Amino acid sequence: VQLQASGGGLVQAGGSLRLSCAASRRTFSSFARGWFRQAPGKEREFVAAINWRGDIPNYADSVKGRFTISRDNAKNTVYLQMNSLKPEDTAVYYCAAGPKMSSNGKEFNVWGQGTQVTVSS
Repeated sequence: VQLQASGGGLVQAGGSLRLSCAASRRTFSSFARGWFRQAPGKEREFVAAINWRGDIPNYADSVKGRFTISRDNAKNTVYLQMNSLKPEDTAVYYCAAGPKMSSNGKEFNVWGQGTQVTVSS
């Protein structure tokens, strides 16, 4: 497994979770990294991405101001801090890596296995 996502769980609305995605190879420290999510019956959607240096984040409008993406290249890990969670944030969250920043999942060529986030009302 090249990307291992963790940190999902069950939380009440208004709560917080932090997702982590650890990469197995240092090669990914030079890749853009992203988070996507897929709710039951819906298509996968972009959540956030960050460039390889970690100084240019990009967010979906639905999570701006609530979620923060960051990375620690020394640990080959990217994080997604999720605050003020809403029931509509419930989904399986996937981390991904790719050669450039994008909100298009097709630009990412390595994917993790996903971690479930459930927000109760």
